[in-house]
Amino acid sequence: MPAFGQFASRLLPAWIVRYPRRLLADDLIAGLIVAVLALPQSLAYALLAGLPPQAGLYVSILPVIAYAWVGSSMVQAVGPVAITAIMTFSVLQPLAAPGSAHYAELAAYLALMSGLMLYVGSLLRLGFLSQLLSRPVIQGFVSGAAMLIVVSQLRNLLGLEGGSGDWLALASGVQRQLSGGLHPASVIGLSALAALAFARLWLAGLLCRIGLPENWAGFIVRLMPLVVVAGATGAVIALDLEARGVAVVGAIEAGLPGFTWVFPNAEQISLLAVPAALMALVGMVQNIAMAQALAIKRRERVDANGELRGLGAANLVAAVYGGMPVGGGVSRSAVNVAAGAQSPLASIVSALVMAAIVAGMAAAFSRLPLAVLAASIIVAAFTMIDLASLREAWAYDRADALAWLATAGGVVFLGLERGIELGILLSLITLLVRASTPHIARLGRIAGTEHFRNTDRHAVETIPGVIFLRIDESLFFGNLSAIEGRISSELAEAPDIHDLVLVLSAVNRVDTTAMAMLCDINRDLGERGIRLHLAEVKGPVQDRLSRSRLWPTLTGRVFLSVNDAFATLAAELKI
Repeated sequence: MPAFGQFASRLLPAWIVRYPRRLLADDLIAGLIVAVLALPQSLAYALLAGLPPQAGLYVSILPVIAYAWVGSSMVQAVGPVAITAIMTFSVLQPLAAPGSAHYAELAAYLALMSGLMLYVGSLLRLGFLSQLLSRPVIQGFVSGAAMLIVVSQLRNLLGLEGGSGDWLALASGVQRQLSGGLHPASVIGLSALAALAFARLWLAGLLCRIGLPENWAGFIVRLMPLVVVAGATGAVIALDLEARGVAVVGAIEAGLPGFTWVFPNAEQISLLAVPAALMALVGMVQNIAMAQALAIKRRERVDANGELRGLGAANLVAAVYGGMPVGGGVSRSAVNVAAGAQSPLASIVSALVMAAIVAGMAAAFSRLPLAVLAASIIVAAFTMIDLASLREAWAYDRADALAWLATAGGVVFLGLERGIELGILLSLITLLVRASTPHIARLGRIAGTEHFRNTDRHAVETIPGVIFLRIDESLFFGNLSAIEGRISSELAEAPDIHDLVLVLSAVNRVDTTAMAMLCDINRDLGERGIRLHLAEVKGPVQDRLSRSRLWPTLTGRVFLSVNDAFATLAAELKI
């Protein structure tokens, strides 16, 4: 029996083995609340992805359990999310008609391939790759995608006709409504949009002012989407608005779906490989960032590779059960935390409640107007447009702000893939430009201390005929020209120099080309009667240089500290 218990404990997640019973009530209540509040969101994001609305419900069941079982975050909640949905639509719309069987098949392949990439990445411990995208690039990508989401939902919101890329049809449809009166779908959609926006922006403050506790006010605000959905559905039924042209969700298959095994062929793999990799990368970054943010608030730790494993497992299950890629949901996780979730058990409870709803109440959503789902998507998308991050980046670092703008603009005008490629490219160019133009400071000693500072910023002591230059960057082939140019200009300004000290405290690496350059500088300075010294060389750098031809030919000395160099050279000159 003990052996069986040890075997079972290996199969169970650690949080279950150590689960405290005192958390059970909190997790049960949180799971119930999240299932109810996330229901309209799940329908809406499936619609956004171009899939039947029930797909959003299906992937809120077993994929959620899969993540809860193997993920590392205690309160992160996965499911259909806006970014993943719009990426799915953007990738698949040119390949198949949204809503068709072929489109649904391709969506399942996309979930399968991105999930497989994430899971393999966890086995290879590639969680560090989430750091490849800078925060401004991610913020710009999310903001640009949010703008696309808003535009994509205007037709459903206003009850207009025309393809998703038909801008002329959109403009002419708006003009017709303005001149000939609003379509009933527009009235419902705009009313829902106003109600949801009011609830998100002002309702909580209003309820608190009239004396309602803050936690109850927050709960009511989160309940509003469900109230709006119920009210709009009731209006469609009572007024028979479907007969007046108001588009609704339509028939939803009763009961739970079965598993659908998907096997893409070589052509489909080549077609979807790059989009799946991009979706995996973006999903990984967003999921890990959200999990880490929640862990910091709860004074917990998350494992980046565990997050890859959890998100990969969720997408692998989604591929065969629901057929829609999933991700870590910001709003869903926020609701999960606010509802009092303490462990992944809350997500498992949420999935079971969702399964019960789908099995017994799916037909109740068949008369739900698409305009209301569009309104809920638009309100959620507006919260994703992060202009505050752009203002902060503009004030702090214009290059990062330009990366934000380039990514967002690229997403809006060139598409999701080109947008993030543009942002990454601009970030890499910025990184290379900065590395190739290193900051180089001429140092002097602050009187009466052993501290050395930039002569352009502080009143310092110097030694006649001696220059101290601190290079604030690793030395590699891309920045050698700038370093040589700075040394030449310093020597030209002071022709009586007889000692040059390079302070390498900020240098973490010297590549082969840079080592050869130092040898050339050492030789050229020696021919001019100038000694080259090095100071504060880091251990790994010194280990490499000591095996090079520079070390035995160095005309000067290697000093442990800048102050040692200053004191020694000053003593030699009797200063």
